[in-house]
Amino acid sequence: MPLTAPQTRLSQAAGMRYGRFMTQSPPPGERIAKILARAGVASRREAERMIEAGRVAVNGKTIDSPALNVTPKDRITVDGKPVSEPEPARLWLYHKPPGLVTTTRDEKGRATIFDDLPEDMPRVMSVGRLDLNSEGLLLLTNDGGIKRRLELPSTGWLRKYRVRIKGTPKDEDFAPLRKGLVVDGERFQPMIVSLDRQQGANAWLTVGLREGRNREIRRAMEDIGFAVNRLIRVSYGPFQLGNLKAGEVEEIRRRVLREQLGLDADGKPAEAQKRPARPQRKRPQAGKKPRP
Repeated sequence: MPLTAPQTRLSQAAGMRYGRFMTQSPPPGERIAKILARAGVASRREAERMIEAGRVAVNGKTIDSPALNVTPKDRITVDGKPVSEPEPARLWLYHKPPGLVTTTRDEKGRATIFDDLPEDMPRVMSVGRLDLNSEGLLLLTNDGGIKRRLELPSTGWLRKYRVRIKGTPKDEDFAPLRKGLVVDGERFQPMIVSLDRQQGANAWLTVGLREGRNREIRRAMEDIGFAVNRLIRVSYGPFQLGNLKAGEVEEIRRRVLREQLGLDADGKPAEAQKRPARPQRKRPQAGKKPRP
């Protein structure tokens, strides 16, 4: 179970239990990885890896386990730098141009999307990725919880792409994509594919999918004999690329963000409303007849 910062020296093996036979009340505060994610440091999983690597300290002491609860009184540092208070969740639309890598650091020294962002942008994370040669809509957020939530297939949001392929396909050629296919042992869910127009030696398509596997559209097209030479994401759920020019960033209004993601006024996920308790009918005592 998670410990509070003052309890970091206590061993979990000492018999702390919660629930039906609890011997100690649940610790106050929130998991440290969640706090780091909300502060825009990294996603929750990435924050856990940073903790295990010894890059995070609480009240001056380095921690190596994410099983820790912290409160606003605790002082948290990452790589020796203090972590600021979590800001309300924010979301931006970014038109990624081709030729940029969707990562904070690139081992090959290639330019990243973060090198292209305006200087006054706060620290943000990308929701999913677009590969090096892909372009179009990329969502950016300062909240790791929002990032994870939007990346999950369970969100059910449709992602639409304008895709240009080389060749003169027929509509029936895309039947395998509509049914779902297996590429290199990996199963792709059914896609929505429409053949829009032929333009010289190329054809333009609109493709919709609800998951984001690595180079999914390119690999699927290659599997049925077509090469993608341009790929533009035009929407991600309710958010549209619209007239946003390459390299431009536009913030989503917080009211819209709250409505689309079900957040409260502070930018946190709104708690599900509890259903009213169902009235229980009293059973008649033995020997007594129920009232008519």
